Amino acid sequence: MRVIAGSARRLVLKTAEGLDTRPTTDRIKETLFNMLQNELYGCRFLDLFAGSGAIGIEALSRGAGRAVFIDNGRRQIACIRENLETTHLSDNALVLAFDVLEGLGRLEKTEACFDLVFMDPPYLKNHEKQVLSYFRESVLADRETVFIVEAALETDFSWAEEMGYQIIKNKKYKTNQHVFLKKRIHKEQNERGC
Repeated sequence: MRVIAGSARRLVLKTAEGLDTRPTTDRIKETLFNMLQNELYGCRFLDLFAGSGAIGIEALSRGAGRAVFIDNGRRQIACIRENLETTHLSDNALVLAFDVLEGLGRLEKTEACFDLVFMDPPYLKNHEKQVLSYFRESVLADRETVFIVEAALETDFSWAEEMGYQIIKNKKYKTNQHVFLKKRIHKEQNERGC
């Protein structure tokens, strides 16, 4: 696994060993970042269930202004920190070793809202639903924030609209998918909230 483009291009990233991580392939990562390329420069990027940190590191390499990584695995956190050192991107990164919801709670007091929120939770366990439910009232996201969920192909997102989100794009691959969501805009909301 490597950084595909930007300041850390071609640098090899380590992955945490074990069955509890499932790195996004370089081909899928490249497709994802081709879709995000116009949103990245200077953005605030949040990488949840971060694993090796490859997605947030790719965002930093391509010009994101800041990236925050949250994962609760000891091996994963060590891997993220090592990959940030290897790519010389640590200065614009924050790594939190917490369960995702606990980590988000800690960020509420210190961080402004994020432009892009990427999550790659364990498949078919409804973690994405819990996280998006949390963000409904969080100061860490507003209606301009784009959420990207990496999920199994059979993951059901029929609940998203009722929860207050709209699916703006869905990119399917052979084995999984990226679902892009935003908070739905209500008539009384016409200014960015954070």
